[in-house]
Amino acid sequence: MDEGYVLVIGSAGMNVKGRPQTNELKWETSNPGRVRHRISGVARNIAENLARLEVETVLLTAVGDDAEGRHVLDYCTNKGINCQHARVVPGTRTGTYLALLRPGGDLLVAVSDFDVMQAVDSAYLYEHESLLADADMVVIDATLAEATIATLFELAERHHVRVCADPTTPALAGRLCPYIPQLHLLTPNASETTALCGLVGEVHDHETSINAARQLVAMGAYIAVVTMGDKGLAYADGSGGGFISAVRANVVDSTGAGDALTGAVIFGLLNEVPLDEAMRLGVTAASLTLQTNETVLPNLSQELLYDHLAV
Repeated sequence: MDEGYVLVIGSAGMNVKGRPQTNELKWETSNPGRVRHRISGVARNIAENLARLEVETVLLTAVGDDAEGRHVLDYCTNKGINCQHARVVPGTRTGTYLALLRPGGDLLVAVSDFDVMQAVDSAYLYEHESLLADADMVVIDATLAEATIATLFELAERHHVRVCADPTTPALAGRLCPYIPQLHLLTPNASETTALCGLVGEVHDHETSINAARQLVAMGAYIAVVTMGDKGLAYADGSGGGFISAVRANVVDSTGAGDALTGAVIFGLLNEVPLDEAMRLGVTAASLTLQTNETVLPNLSQELLYDHLAV
């Protein structure tokens, strides 16, 4: 990749993860288990994965003027992410993602509180237009408000910058629908595909996931990746597509695996590797992340990905 940076725009905050000791979860009472606090946010997670893969990364986000917000920005800066343009919002709490995991590490239910992201508005993007204009690529999550997303794509088109998007959740994915033709890369999971502009049919296997990826490309996306958790991923572009099975892994915690996949795929695209190789990098990063309690793999590196590259 030529000298440059990736501009990541979206959520950054705290993640509170609880996991009961047994599968016999009892509702409306206390369950013994483990509770952990981690740095969070889909955009932030992708940014850290990119920084660990030696991609210069700038993060535009908003946090509260509180201890949590200072912790988030200090942590990200220490991990190599440029946070000097992040917005600190007085009188507002830093975003928090509260997740209840199954004993095996898969997500049972979550609550996301990221109202602070309203501060990442159109005026904020115009204020940092030069950052967008000079970026090699822009990556967003769908926590951005609809008006902010509209401004983002207006600026990206003005400056001819590629945009990659993570739909984040089914509840937010629809915000990206008007802009699918402007997306260089779109990475929904199976449940998010149904929220993307009326894609029909349940995505549950090899064939249906490839069909969904091809539909997204037919709708204008340059590259579409549909992730299937422990089944793997399907991908497509204008020349075709394929399916890559997941690497067998002992799942410790599923949180952050999808963000690791997106970050590694973007790393591959930036370095102009073949599309199939970029997808295998993504699957490998997700598999390695699943095997740790951390949201981002602490020892992630280019060498580690290629040493364990999925086949």
